[in-house]
Amino acid sequence: MFRLGTVALTLTILTATAARAPANPASDALRQRASEELYSLDDERSLATWREATVADPQDAAAWRGLASAALARIAMLRGTVTIDSYLGRMGGKDVSLPPPPPELAREFNNAITRAITIGHQTVAAHPNDASAHYELGAAVGIKASYMATVDGGIMAAFRAAREAYDAHETVLRLNPRRADAGLIVGTYRYIVAAFSLPIRWVAYMAGFGGGKERGIHMVEAAAAYPGDNQSDAHLALVLLYTREGRFDDALRQLEILRNRYPRNRLLWLESGSTLLRAKRPADAERVLNEGMARLAQDSRARMYGEEALWYYRRGSARAAMGQMSVARADLDRSIALEGRPWVHGRAHLELGRLMLASNRVEAREHLQAAAKLGDSDRDAASAERARALLKDAANTR
Repeated sequence: MFRLGTVALTLTILTATAARAPANPASDALRQRASEELYSLDDERSLATWREATVADPQDAAAWRGLASAALARIAMLRGTVTIDSYLGRMGGKDVSLPPPPPELAREFNNAITRAITIGHQTVAAHPNDASAHYELGAAVGIKASYMATVDGGIMAAFRAAREAYDAHETVLRLNPRRADAGLIVGTYRYIVAAFSLPIRWVAYMAGFGGGKERGIHMVEAAAAYPGDNQSDAHLALVLLYTREGRFDDALRQLEILRNRYPRNRLLWLESGSTLLRAKRPADAERVLNEGMARLAQDSRARMYGEEALWYYRRGSARAAMGQMSVARADLDRSIALEGRPWVHGRAHLELGRLMLASNRVEAREHLQAAAKLGDSDRDAASAERARALLKDAANTR
């Protein structure tokens, strides 16, 4: 089930780049470059370029919003929460304590998003019938909601900010129905609200959110087809929504578009391999993951926290699914030995436990016990429950 935190989390993806509102030519060019850098995983360079854009035009709300987005993206990289796994709703239960962001990044985010929202409110007040003004305000408040939910942990405050973002972008569509780019946030929220349990869904309706899975998906598809600056955001959002719906071929088509557009973003190869695994195409997954790992080996840029552990877990899972036991075990052992998120290590232990049930039950049991413990510690209830089920089956068949 989607949780309120997931609603705001999704906006981290959807507002990763800033649309080009009218600005002076210098700021406009810098924002275009900064967006390209951000989606190409040049996050430090992107931060620097966004800073230049805010100097070029201090009254450009989109530049301040972009700077805030880049700071939030950098925080996500440091925490290991960049991949689609963080947005699939696989996690349930109590919150996990993640390390606080570096103070300088937190300060930069808060300063930038405050400036963006302040300028947004001023522009809307001066031009209440300007769709672009409402778009900028809603996008900025949406990023604030993301930060509240994923960094500060203030879910209820994030909910209120998310409602403001939703209302602002509904206003955009009312003022200019052709602005399909505004349907990205509105459509995603509609999809998410429709996935709530009935009591929570009614609370969301009472708060002013609309619902409707199919309508939501169609709105995001329209945003992806619209020649606006958030097309890449919409393609990535569709990867998330299609994956949740089990439409893996559709998700893979979106990832192909993004890989062609951003060939330096190695994480798109990781996402493609992960999606192929979900589609039960392990041979194709191994091929794509091998290509991505070759790119990783040649890439001297900063890694996402736990990135290598995730690559090895994914490839080990693909090889295990193909019955390549020795190389699968080598990858999974490597994943566990590397620094990474507990849920990644837990799933690697789960794969090893499954592989070893027929040959070494003592060691298999140790891996499965570790998988259950690690899954519980990092909100990966599905893998923890699977590990316990395998432990129970093994005990019953001795």
